[in-house]
Amino acid sequence: MYLNGKSYFKIHSLSAFEEVQLIGTKKIITLHEAKILPDRNFIADLLINYATFAVVVGEEEYEKVSSATL
Repeated sequence: MYLNGKSYFKIHSLSAFEEVQLIGTKKIITLHEAKILPDRNFIADLLINYATFAVVVGEEEYEKVSSATL
């Protein structure tokens, strides 16, 4: 999750992840496939260098946010 709590990520593989964006009273869920290097680097950052911009949340919390009604 980003430090501001507005985006949650679930990494499926080194080339795919799901994002839940919380924007006001709306929730947008997007499946991203990394087809270019910047996208693959972003996934690597989420896995390795996340401490400066994100925190780790458990699958239970992610599922709660992704399935919740705003």
